[in-house]
Amino acid sequence: MFERQRSGAVVCPTCGRLVGVRDPACPYCGRANPGMFGFARSLSKIADGDGFAKIVIGSCVVLYVLTLLMRPGGIRFEGLLGMLQPADEALFVFGASGSLPVFDYGRWWTVLSASWLHGGVLHILFNMMWIRSLAPPLGRFFGAGRMILIYLAGGVAGFGMTSVARHLVPSGIPILGGAPFTIGASAAIFGLLGGLVLYGRRTGSSAMSRQVWTWAIVLFVFGIVMPRVDNIAHLGGFIGGYAAAAMLDPLTPEKPEHLVAALVGLALSLASIALSVVTGLMLT
Repeated sequence: MFERQRSGAVVCPTCGRLVGVRDPACPYCGRANPGMFGFARSLSKIADGDGFAKIVIGSCVVLYVLTLLMRPGGIRFEGLLGMLQPADEALFVFGASGSLPVFDYGRWWTVLSASWLHGGVLHILFNMMWIRSLAPPLGRFFGAGRMILIYLAGGVAGFGMTSVARHLVPSGIPILGGAPFTIGASAAIFGLLGGLVLYGRRTGSSAMSRQVWTWAIVLFVFGIVMPRVDNIAHLGGFIGGYAAAAMLDPLTPEKPEHLVAALVGLALSLASIALSVVTGLMLT
């Protein structure tokens, strides 16, 4: 996917015109290094969100299978969303978040890793369908780097908020009580929804804002009705995605440093999973 191009032309990620892969700046819009050191063509596969959605889906499926294989005897069937649920021990090892891992075990980095783990076949199926639907439009509106940053911000904010909420109120509060142990891409998905709402407000697209708000409300209500859904993580994810989108301002051109920051964020996510596995195996 990341093959380097050393000659020829590429499409400028900002203005969409053809430029030389080695041009120091786009002659049309002034964007610095439009060829992105020869990786512009490869990275353009992610720019519309399709490539990123495939990366997320593939990574989540692989990790889901690994958590099942780690403790086959601990696989459970708990309700509709809990069919083929990996053992809690396996999820802990691979980086589940919540007040228990974050505060009791000091595994603060799990606010990054938990978004890549899932607790059942339908859990991962529904989440991947939402990512496949929401990432492409957000990628078109914000650009590759900013879309990824919004996604990551939603996950970190969501799992951070639910962990803190449960830590401050250990007994929990009905519906919005935080979680001691939590996983799933839904916090990051609500981050994508928050980004789309911000885009609708900034561009004056009331029709899109209404549609996205409808999706968000439906998902919130679904979380209230269904058991074992982490509503605080959803709320935190939405707030985190909206705030990140506001700071990244979709009405300004995307900058190379946005993509660099996004790649760093993905690398940190991978590192958080690796660190979780290494330290988790020592604890179990």
